[in-house]
Amino acid sequence: MSEHTSRLPLPVRMMNAAGRAAQGLGFTPVKLDLQSLLAKARENSGLDDFGGEGFREPLALLLEGLEAEARLTLMGRMVARADLLRTLENRLKLVDFFKQHPEVAEQRIERPIIVVGPPRSGTTIFHDLLEMDPDNRVPLTWEVSYPLPPPETATFRSDPRIAQVQADLDRVDQLVPEFKKMHPMGAERAQECVAMLSHDFASMIYQVQFDVSTYDQWVAASDMKSAFKWHRRFLQVLQWKAPGKRWALKSPQHLWHLQHVHREYPDALFVQTHRDPARVLVSISSLAATLRRLSSDAVSLPEAARYYAKALAQAYDNTVAYRESGALPREQVVDLHFRDFIQDQVGTVRRAYEHFGLELSDEAAAAMRQFLDDNPADKHGKHFYRFADTGLNEGEVRERFEGYRRYFDIERESV
Repeated sequence: MSEHTSRLPLPVRMMNAAGRAAQGLGFTPVKLDLQSLLAKARENSGLDDFGGEGFREPLALLLEGLEAEARLTLMGRMVARADLLRTLENRLKLVDFFKQHPEVAEQRIERPIIVVGPPRSGTTIFHDLLEMDPDNRVPLTWEVSYPLPPPETATFRSDPRIAQVQADLDRVDQLVPEFKKMHPMGAERAQECVAMLSHDFASMIYQVQFDVSTYDQWVAASDMKSAFKWHRRFLQVLQWKAPGKRWALKSPQHLWHLQHVHREYPDALFVQTHRDPARVLVSISSLAATLRRLSSDAVSLPEAARYYAKALAQAYDNTVAYRESGALPREQVVDLHFRDFIQDQVGTVRRAYEHFGLELSDEAAAAMRQFLDDNPADKHGKHFYRFADTGLNEGEVRERFEGYRRYFDIERESV
């Protein structure tokens, strides 16, 4: 039994043992094949139009990775199937919704603030702070998980879906309690764009949850045209009856696709965060290894680190190339460094606002400070990690990331 397996509750370990025994006898208790998932989603929703066939290729590739690479336990298969079914059912319902309400597709998405930056560089807390400004419309976890019927302003904080999603998140915290030290979750906390992009199955969220590297490489190489059409549809649905002055969005995945995000939202205001890439690597590897324990007995932090060392280098190279090209106007992007953000979080937000010609009200700034007081970084305990645990050579890793570090003048941190 691995150290990771021993951290799961005994009933879960017993269930996983039963699953291994069943598979040893040639029986797969939870199916993850394309046809059964599509059929079940149609049955559950009563709908049959998925809005085109383009999603089938990446979904099939994801399913192949779940079977061949992710080394899933029975619990892992259950988690993956439930999540994929929810996503497919949402997709069916969204297609049907736009047939019934074509006028929703005419809504504009203007000058959204989009936070991009490597994982573990302050993007999450920055996004949380943006939510404290009533001028910003931030997608929340509950409404992204279940977008239909569209959320409404009058019931935005009392919708029954909030309790449903919070109960799901609480179960994750119970099973993998150390995860909330790294990435606290909540039904009413800001949600990333990866959750919306998953509805076209072009999302890097799956690689964090499961080891599906072949699929993730496909996502990294995607032109994201179809995925961002779905992303826009999501925002249109969410804002239809619960509008805001402007959207405030976030995802580290956008580093791989900065040019494609800009293509879809040409007037977007980009906040790009920066942190020592060696520190980022060990932190995201630790986070992924921790979350994957929910679904696999064969979790390896060094394996995660080897993958992310290559993947992050690709993301860094992409963003440097696009920024160097001059295609993204300087007035539409501000660079923020983690060291500055930690020293003065609200002041750093104010700096971004000033760059874009936006006003941060005293009330919004006070709400941000209150949020920080209520949610200190170590509220659920400290996240400890060491570069030595990755099994990588620090010098080689730093050399791989040096072009990005130098371009943005990023301060080195101890790892």
